[in-house]
Amino acid sequence: MKIYIDANVLVAVLNKEMPVFTYAARVLSLTNHPRFTLITSPICLAIAFYFAEKKSGTKIAKEKMAHLCSFINIIDVTKEAVQQALTDKRVQDFEDGMQYYAAMAEQCSCIVTEDTEDFNFSSLEVYNSHEFLTKYIGEIKR
Repeated sequence: MKIYIDANVLVAVLNKEMPVFTYAARVLSLTNHPRFTLITSPICLAIAFYFAEKKSGTKIAKEKMAHLCSFINIIDVTKEAVQQALTDKRVQDFEDGMQYYAAMAEQCSCIVTEDTEDFNFSSLEVYNSHEFLTKYIGEIKR
């Protein structure tokens, strides 16, 4: 199962943002699970780096990003994804639209984001970290 990881999940882990960190980190830990393939895009990585750098400084942010990039799959955002995001009238946020169409092109099963309402147009399943873990890993207590 291919899981598209949105920037806010990455930011929550890189910056240890509570209470989301607990669940987001568990989602990212699934990288070694044979059932799941974690995927993100350079756009999400750039957003995550920006917020990690603001909190931790450039050197530490680069170290964190290098570690993250060593285990998560990075896909392209193609010209087609950009065009689809621009022309889809349901897409309110251009960046989210690009992420969505990149995930669609990669045949992802779902998107994990902490802002599920941003993907209200999605034909893919959209979960926050806690919801994803509850559905696919088992009962998770808050």
